[in-house]
Amino acid sequence: MRKIVIAAVVIVVAAAVFISFITHSRNSAVSLESRLSKPRLLVKNQNLKEAKESYRLIIDEFKESEEVVIALSELADIYHAEGQLLKAKQIYTDIIHRYSKDAAAVDIQDKLWNLNIEILFSGLIADDSTVYEVKAGDTINKIARKFKTTVELIKKSNSIKNSAIRPNDRLKVATATFSIVVDKSQNTLTLKAGNEVIKIYSVSTGKDNCTPTGNFTIVTKLKDPVHFQPGKIIPAESPENVLGSRWMGISIKTYGIHGTTEEGSIGQQITKGCVRMTNEEVEELYDIVAKGTEVTIVD
Repeated sequence: MRKIVIAAVVIVVAAAVFISFITHSRNSAVSLESRLSKPRLLVKNQNLKEAKESYRLIIDEFKESEEVVIALSELADIYHAEGQLLKAKQIYTDIIHRYSKDAAAVDIQDKLWNLNIEILFSGLIADDSTVYEVKAGDTINKIARKFKTTVELIKKSNSIKNSAIRPNDRLKVATATFSIVVDKSQNTLTLKAGNEVIKIYSVSTGKDNCTPTGNFTIVTKLKDPVHFQPGKIIPAESPENVLGSRWMGISIKTYGIHGTTEEGSIGQQITKGCVRMTNEEVEELYDIVAKGTEVTIVD
């Protein structure tokens, strides 16, 4: 009888603790949501300085709660809108590291990846870039080869519309060592700069696991590639040209990373062995990685 009483007491106490926890969580969420109305109104009225201070107070108050992710994310969004990209990146990165299990962290991860690309394409000098002073006889192609980067990335990050540069011009040049990892089991392509993940793309790989595995390099790069088939040449503009808008051939004959005319196929094992991306994303990747970039393909 005594055991039954003790068991009943334990159950009652456990239930009370659980109810208390749920109630506290709900109250915290409600309280946080109500507190966020002030900085959101300040943002709407363009009082960004006051809004940031208001967010900081809320973050300090709710720092022990996972709901603080909402406040942190909205604060980072302000820095992003102000053009303080590195500050926004730091907050997004902290969220991913500290609150990786929070459902909102998935959306934050996408924001971080897109912000990484935005920083690369901007004139912002970060740890993986430098300022180069143009010398007599320099061309963008020559500078790109010197730093093992791409003409497209130099032009984008310096807002150069044509290829004209002059001595004493100061150019942002990427110094990062980029690499690519393709995971066939997940149908993903990861772009890395050193050990940092810059962005993960959804891709298609080979049917019946036919995409080769191993370590390769990018050996060719083509814009609007012509597709050669036995006895047939398919021009770039043809809807039958499955290579899409870009081709990056790797160091194993006939295989490469390319765009597609069938974007609905992305995320599947459906190709003849190549890695397929959407045209928009393959163009983005093409502008970043140079010939010689390492490509690792794993099962």
